[in-house]
Amino acid sequence: MNVIDWLSERLPLFQADGFPALVLVLPLMLLAELVFRVGRRVVRRASQHAPMVASVGRAIEAPAHVALQLLALNLAWQQVPIGMAGQARVERLLTLLLIAVMTWLIARAVHGVARGVAEANPMAVSDNLAARRIRTQTMVLSRTVQGLVVLIGVSLMLMTFPAVRQIGTSLLASAGVVGIVAGFAARPVLGNLIAGLQIGLSQPIRIDDVVIVENEWGVIEEITGTYVVVRIWDQRRLVVPLQYWIEKPFQNWTRNTSELIGTVFLWVDYRMPLAPLREALAHACENSPHWDRRFARLQVVEAGEKAMQLRCLVTAASASAAWDLRCHVREQLIDFVQREYPGYLPRHRAELDQPEPPAPIAADASAGPAQGGAEEMKTSRSP
Repeated sequence: MNVIDWLSERLPLFQADGFPALVLVLPLMLLAELVFRVGRRVVRRASQHAPMVASVGRAIEAPAHVALQLLALNLAWQQVPIGMAGQARVERLLTLLLIAVMTWLIARAVHGVARGVAEANPMAVSDNLAARRIRTQTMVLSRTVQGLVVLIGVSLMLMTFPAVRQIGTSLLASAGVVGIVAGFAARPVLGNLIAGLQIGLSQPIRIDDVVIVENEWGVIEEITGTYVVVRIWDQRRLVVPLQYWIEKPFQNWTRNTSELIGTVFLWVDYRMPLAPLREALAHACENSPHWDRRFARLQVVEAGEKAMQLRCLVTAASASAAWDLRCHVREQLIDFVQREYPGYLPRHRAELDQPEPPAPIAADASAGPAQGGAEEMKTSRSP
């Protein structure tokens, strides 16, 4: 058995009827490669001043290359006569590959659009509220659309099999029961999908938002189709399902603006004068690069039985700057009190009563004569 006979038994193109298609495969694939290279160059030149087009072009470059090659193979296969051995299997394989590649192409195109929008709205600016809003909407919606595209592509691939179509036809008779079962089975998936759409449209959270969730302070790092990743301040990662943000309360410190008011509490003695402390607070804020110069106030908020509590309100442009400013102000005020008024730190007071002198002992009548006689003896002996 020679090589041609062995290939003809396994590959329909190497049979006698398949030689016309076999001859066309190489030229068509070379033509597809030429079209891809020319098209890539044209798109790159045309997108020099269009970042969105450039982003989409970079994203679909690989699937477009594969799609052109598959189209070339499909055109070559059209030259095969009808009824050739193995024709049905090859056509089904080509159909499955084309559906998979087109699904890949569309999903990558959606990703390219999302990346182009993100690049057009950088977050490395002082006021990035609008950028974070746009990037969050784009990311959530793009991942939702990509998931739907993949779902439709897989469904179309399955529908190419007659057995699957028969199962689908038979299930239509019991669509009510199947719908109920599928609804219960897919409830978490559908819930996350709906929650993702709600987050993308209403935006209770955005990328780079500062939140407190589950008693943890962190920053929204990533929003996926099923969960949200929160970067905790100590570099841990808290993974929270999407439905949590819709069903449970949480704190968002940067919902409308990133500006915050920080608080610093101090306990001092009642004798501590407040005017020097206010001057020390103003001096500490002036020397800190984290203060945004809106205001800095010192107030007495509580008068306890042993000391009074002071509250300092300071403002900053962001949550991280507010934290650093609070620590700086607290350190400076403590240092000022220790250095200038060390006796006015909180202290415990106690009053010690002096013991009363003992009462004089009354003279005993029975011991009187004996004591008198002794005194007389001492007197008589004295010179």
